[in-house]
Amino acid sequence: MTSISIGYVPLLDAAPLIIAQEMGFAREEGLDLILKAAPSWSSVRDMLNFGAVDAAHMLAPLPIASALDLGAGTAPFCAVSVLSMNGTVIGVSNAIAEKLQAGGHDFGFEDASAAGTALIAATPVPLRIGVPFPFSMHAELLIYWLSALGLPAPQNVDIRTVPPSSMADALAADEIDAFCVGEPWGSLVVEQEVGHLLLPCSAIWQSFPEKVLAMRTGWAEENPVLCGKLIRSLVKAAAWLAKPTSPTLTAEMLSRPDYLNLSWDILERALTGHLVISPRGERRNIPDFLAFHRGAATFPWRSQAEWIGLQLARRTGLDRVQSMKAASKVFRPDIYRAALDGSGMDVPGASSRVEGALSHPTAVASAFGQITLTADRFFDGRVFDPSTPE
Repeated sequence: MTSISIGYVPLLDAAPLIIAQEMGFAREEGLDLILKAAPSWSSVRDMLNFGAVDAAHMLAPLPIASALDLGAGTAPFCAVSVLSMNGTVIGVSNAIAEKLQAGGHDFGFEDASAAGTALIAATPVPLRIGVPFPFSMHAELLIYWLSALGLPAPQNVDIRTVPPSSMADALAADEIDAFCVGEPWGSLVVEQEVGHLLLPCSAIWQSFPEKVLAMRTGWAEENPVLCGKLIRSLVKAAAWLAKPTSPTLTAEMLSRPDYLNLSWDILERALTGHLVISPRGERRNIPDFLAFHRGAATFPWRSQAEWIGLQLARRTGLDRVQSMKAASKVFRPDIYRAALDGSGMDVPGASSRVEGALSHPTAVASAFGQITLTADRFFDGRVFDPSTPE
């Protein structure tokens, strides 16, 4: 049995790591996963950078930001697999929620254009929004969303870094007007009656990559056998998580003190997509709210990395073409394919695609013939073609 240490932030989308260890998928590959919780994304980044862990549960844009020399300098990182799609929410303070309701917004939880337009009308400039880390899908999707609706961001938005577990406290202290965070911390805001949920981030971009399995590039390339074992164990865990019978047991395991240390019923809500969005108990059902396996969810598409690289370049003034090129090298479908070769698990035939082009589940070529991808539309109908970026 070989031990591999993995850093993570206690969030629902760390489930593949926890399930791989608890349900024996890692043991099947001869691995013992040593899971090390961290209080923040900067802590996880530093743990990986300095070799305190071999791999990490990481925000999808973070290794790309490191490749672009944004933030603290690190060793080269790569993303060898996607751990989760979607799973994040946008919420507002009670005071902003009252203004939205007074203006006629119905909190329908599906229409990103309507929700964003109402939010812009109801809040002052700059809009203060809490996110867990500056280089995150939280920040990139917020900036894309608000800019598309006429509030140029980040120029007119005050994006503040708030640890996920502190989001409710920041809202209660009037340090932020709104927030974007991964579950279960949005639901905790509602449970503590300090805010309302406005929108799932999947309403902005369906099937976006939220967290990845990151490694130091040198370690991944020098340890292909161990890397392959870890990827396979996590893909197996992801497949188990996708079973209809899994959410209740998953919520129970994740609720334990060693992991998230929260009530299991709050965790089960997000795992099933049945969210409570207000202190009054209003509920919304969101299909594929948090996806681990369906639609090739674990595959690290180079085109998704390039989209992230382009967004980071736009808001930081970097060269866009060079940033996309650097980003494309961070997501490693080659390592992922090598890990699954001979395992009986299917992979897409291509490593890049036009993002935002699928309005419904679509079959595409795969190693075994065909694999069905989930819808991936952007709310404003745009598409991103890496070969002809804007």
